[in-house]
Amino acid sequence: MSSSAPPLPSDADLRSLVRFSTEDGLIWLSGQRMLLLHMASLNALRREIMDTVGPAHARRMLMRAGYASGERDALLARQIRPDASLFDMFAVGPQLHRLEGAVRATPEIFEIDEVAGRFRCVVRWEHSWEAEMHVSEWGPQEEPVCWMLLGYASGYTSAFFRRPALFKEVQCAACGHSHCLIEGRFHHEWPDGEQLARDYAPDSMLVRLDELHSQVEALRTGLQASDNQGPLLGHSRAFLDAVELLRKAAPTQVTVLLTGETGVGKERFACALHAMSPRADRPFVAVNCAALPAELIESELFGAEKGAYTGAGATRIGRFERADGGTLMLDELGELSLPAQAKLLRVLQSGEVERLGGLQARRVDVRVVAATNVDLEQAVEEGRFRRDLFYRLNVYPIRVPALRERADDIALLAMHLLQKYTALHGKSVAGLSDRALAALRSHRWPGNVRELENLVERGLILTPAGEQIDVGALFPQWSDAGQVSINAQGYLAQGSSAKNREGDSRAASLYDVMQSQGLSLEALEHSLLQEAVRRAGGNLAAAARALGMTRPQLSYRLSHIS
Repeated sequence: MSSSAPPLPSDADLRSLVRFSTEDGLIWLSGQRMLLLHMASLNALRREIMDTVGPAHARRMLMRAGYASGERDALLARQIRPDASLFDMFAVGPQLHRLEGAVRATPEIFEIDEVAGRFRCVVRWEHSWEAEMHVSEWGPQEEPVCWMLLGYASGYTSAFFRRPALFKEVQCAACGHSHCLIEGRFHHEWPDGEQLARDYAPDSMLVRLDELHSQVEALRTGLQASDNQGPLLGHSRAFLDAVELLRKAAPTQVTVLLTGETGVGKERFACALHAMSPRADRPFVAVNCAALPAELIESELFGAEKGAYTGAGATRIGRFERADGGTLMLDELGELSLPAQAKLLRVLQSGEVERLGGLQARRVDVRVVAATNVDLEQAVEEGRFRRDLFYRLNVYPIRVPALRERADDIALLAMHLLQKYTALHGKSVAGLSDRALAALRSHRWPGNVRELENLVERGLILTPAGEQIDVGALFPQWSDAGQVSINAQGYLAQGSSAKNREGDSRAASLYDVMQSQGLSLEALEHSLLQEAVRRAGGNLAAAARALGMTRPQLSYRLSHIS
């Protein structure tokens, strides 16, 4: 425990976390996207809020906004200084407040006994943006006005110690003091702690609005397409168009053909169609036609009598009979053999199945949902798929959009999957960083939703508990090349990854060799080529592989340089 706070540590580690990405116009604080805003624009927003809801409501709204910001910054503190003293870790908050341009925060008293549950911190604030702008707009005040900054201090400290902590602004520059001063304690240490905590509780007006919003969302969810895993998630136009087609088909008996790339979620769509149909209380049976050997697919679909083939020691009921009264999904339908296609067509036309080795036709009432990532029209033209079966299935086609066409849905899906895998693995993290979400939105998604599932699960496993999943846990090959950071003088300096810095160092050394030996670029290239051939024992193919080129390219260069 200490009373006077130690001096603040160097902020070089924090400055290195601020990155300006000149290529895409983004600013990052570690994995969180940041904005550089005119202070006047924030003041205009502050004025608008006060004029709309009044000073009392505005004060609490801005305190809650600051609280949320403090919580975000607290995620970094223990992460970037894991081996530092408790004060140096805690100092990340005041130092980030400085770096973000909000206020010059200097802890004066720092007393902590986590075991006994005691905490006292006094922080001196200078150059508070809120005090400065409030006075310029409304003149000197009788009450403190640094609402967002105060909320930040409470949110940061509560998240840092993982227990409620509250700060008071005991003096404010807006009230005529030379500087602002705040004091913080754990919630239970304040005699008026309950009253202070109410500043961070949602206002009754906002609570009512939130309740109404929740009711609307509940009604909307009830109308959403869903299966036994919950509602289909998405609000992009491509997704909603596909769901609307699904909803229109659900109450009918029409055969549906689901098309789309691998991993887009065709089985989820088929399950949702069944769940919304009058057959919802009957079986839903799915079969992957590509996963079964050609010699077994017919017995799987239509069944087999005992002794129908070698190894058939008992009667086997096929998938059509199991799905009687319900829905049968035929996934990867394009992989069916032509003989199996002919039998499937007969079943669809007659509504009857005949087991292998049997003589009796059995009537079945089954709704068929077919799914494929194959272009069936092209397969028909190539003779790989029966034309008559294609027309029988293609009554009501629905194309499930690829994930790259659903950029607006990626964050929603990622957070849903994170909740799923958090429960599965019993591990909790602090969500996905803004930089991670930006990387997910810009990815091309060749594996679609299935690939997203894999990335989110891997990111959860690689990320320490309680921290945010950052881009490196999702995409190991990611690099921050092309971004600039802030140097010790406060100016922007070109940033580069360790790999790029290593490459730059090698290039510099090579250039020094060229200069010291008087080599031209052509002479240097010739020397490198000859050395590669010598080390390969005269084997041009091996030398070319070592240089990352083809043998003809190496031969051409050798002949034209020598």
